[in-house]
Amino acid sequence: MKKLIFAAVLVALTACNCNNNQPQLLDKEAFTTTVDGKDVSLYTLKAGDLTMQVTNYGARVVSLWTPDRDGNFADVEIGYENIDRYINNTGERYLGAVVGPFANRIAKGRFVLDGKEYHTPINNNGQTLHGGILGVDRIVWDVKEATESKIVFYCLLPDGQDGFPGNREIEMVYELTPENEFAVSYKATTDAPTVMNLSHHSFFNLEGDGEGTILDHVLQINGDAITPYGEGAIPTGEIMPVEGTPFDFREPHAIGERVNADHPQLAAGLGYDHNWILNREEDGMEVKVADVYSPKSGRGMEVWTDQIALQFYGGNFFDGSFNTKYGKPVLFRGAIALETQRYPDSPNHPEFPSCTLRPGEVYTHTCIYKFYAK
Repeated sequence: MKKLIFAAVLVALTACNCNNNQPQLLDKEAFTTTVDGKDVSLYTLKAGDLTMQVTNYGARVVSLWTPDRDGNFADVEIGYENIDRYINNTGERYLGAVVGPFANRIAKGRFVLDGKEYHTPINNNGQTLHGGILGVDRIVWDVKEATESKIVFYCLLPDGQDGFPGNREIEMVYELTPENEFAVSYKATTDAPTVMNLSHHSFFNLEGDGEGTILDHVLQINGDAITPYGEGAIPTGEIMPVEGTPFDFREPHAIGERVNADHPQLAAGLGYDHNWILNREEDGMEVKVADVYSPKSGRGMEVWTDQIALQFYGGNFFDGSFNTKYGKPVLFRGAIALETQRYPDSPNHPEFPSCTLRPGEVYTHTCIYKFYAK
């Protein structure tokens, strides 16, 4: 009987996202399986005040615990409690995953590279989204190294997977630092000309997983313009200054302050789901590009990157139809994604910065989510 009571207590703790003095870990056994003949597992990383759990299925972040201003921990990562829900996509496919080989959209699933036309799977309103049917979020990544604070992933994408050319080797590192940073770094090479645009797709709520909306979160983005879009969320090729619009986050604003304003781009995206052009002189050095803060909890998160653009998605397609790992529904605008990247549909826009990767070149990308409390 004592064993049964103890087990029940463990289950109750695991299913709770209330404020705690210590993080509550998910059960590793719930993430142990085999997919396409490869072993899937759950890994726990710790450093500073952060505790994070990751599965190598899609290199997904499953939970991420960080303290509020009073030292109480909450899991700020929207996610599921077992691997089956990720594999069977019970609500949102991209929760916590790496996305690619081309993050964001490719118009009508086609692009031309060096005079040859390529076709990629249509999986989102007539477009290719986040790499297509398989992408990199539905594969089992090899784990090359796993330490207390770092995990190194590897995959080989064969020529022609989801229509993209080249045998592409990708190494990706997740690392927690004593400075409360969750750092993501990528390296990729190819044996044939291809396009490459990887990104990380965690959905955050700084109140906690499933704890209401992010409309009171205060956001700042260091970007003077966005790439507006038309049908299918495909960029028109124009550059729209944010000055005088609800897209001006150069000074901090609550996300809900202007999200329902009368603006054609807000109507097109049902809110914020757009690519910001970041204010930076060049690639190659990480700079702070965004900051999001919850006045209620005191938790905040800075975004640092060496990339030229940032997709801010405000959870406009969540509708409460599925629950998180703690049994709470993900509400409309219940999470935020801040995805560092190249421009959407850039293979079809020669006026946009190039995303072409050629043999002998190395694609690199760093994104750092730095957590704080005040």
